[in-house]
Amino acid sequence: MKQKQVLVIEDDASIRRGVVDTLTFSGYATMEADNGDDGLELALTATYDLLLLDLVLPGRDGLDILKELRSARPTEPVIIMTARGEESDRVRGLQLGADDYVVKPFSVKELLARVEAVLRRSAERPSDIQKITLADGEVDLARREVVFTGGERNELSEREVQLLRYLAANAGRSVSREEILTRVWGIDPTGVETRTIDMHVARLREKIHDDKPAPQLILTVRGRGYMFASSEVTQ
Repeated sequence: MKQKQVLVIEDDASIRRGVVDTLTFSGYATMEADNGDDGLELALTATYDLLLLDLVLPGRDGLDILKELRSARPTEPVIIMTARGEESDRVRGLQLGADDYVVKPFSVKELLARVEAVLRRSAERPSDIQKITLADGEVDLARREVVFTGGERNELSEREVQLLRYLAANAGRSVSREEILTRVWGIDPTGVETRTIDMHVARLREKIHDDKPAPQLILTVRGRGYMFASSEVTQ
């Protein structure tokens, strides 16, 4: 089995060394950066399976790195590391697409459990999907647009792209509204009104010409959520 590679961006030398040593002892390969500028370059150019990202860094801060990473590599797994009292930054990180977070000081067991859980979930994601073939056109997710054979073009919002990419990545599987809130919106679904998911799906169906009485691409799974029908995708 290929050794998993973890990128650690943390400016505190003792914390960074402890994290790297823990990961190495547990069988992971590691890369590291101690500032935001070097960290951003590695995050955007290096090959790795998971990013452990401190939010408070010299140079570019962690939220800036996360925002740029999500724009360039939307499916890259990320766990943010925050200090107690940084709840607003933690929430912002999840909204920007972080997969999970750990609060300093954290135990070795907690860190490894979260790393393993995120890597296990991310294994279900295919590589970044770029294009989806429609019956009468094509969705170009990189360009955020739908182009139809007759010349019509519809622009997609960033959230619509994220939603469509996630559904397409899980084609043939029922995806609950709660999972969408967690994996696409990056928020805890507990107590959250899920009607916003339905509204986004309705707009997305309209833009890809799937808003018929019986949609063919984004299917409704009664009492649960949605399922993306099999389709030709390009990664």
